[in-house]
Amino acid sequence: MQSIHQSFERLVDHLMDGGFFLEEAVELLERTLITRALARTKGNCSAASKLLGIHRNTLQKKLIEFKVERKPPQKAKPATRKAASGS
Repeated sequence: MQSIHQSFERLVDHLMDGGFFLEEAVELLERTLITRALARTKGNCSAASKLLGIHRNTLQKKLIEFKVERKPPQKAKPATRKAASGS
């Protein structure tokens, strides 16, 4: 099994061979991490920022900077109770 380090080294080589500049590579990485964190947390910015290890305000700035559209967080549906049948 390949280590994360080896995979990362191959990614860096691929980016450099493809003509990516550092700024583009960093933006690509940040954008991908942010969108994945938001997907995993169902759009919850507080939870996504904790997952990423950044302040919520920093996440908000990155969302604006990268023009990432996000869906509002999905709220859990309240559990419905069946009416007791009393005869």
